[in-house]
Amino acid sequence: MPVIIKGETYYRTSEVCRVVGIGRSTLFRWLKAGILDDVPHRDRRGWRLFMEADIKRIGEEAHKIK
Repeated sequence: MPVIIKGETYYRTSEVCRVVGIGRSTLFRWLKAGILDDVPHRDRRGWRLFMEADIKRIGEEAHKIK
């Protein structure tokens, strides 16, 4: 379930992974390896919050053909 903060919609890690079709470990591995830039938004617990543009970027990486 998305979170709305100050009129902006944010998605949690598990939601992003489900939408894009990758596992959490894959997402975290890509972030650690620098394949994806880390997101600047976090909630009060320090958990990442993704915006629609972030989801699109992750989806493009997930479906990239090399």
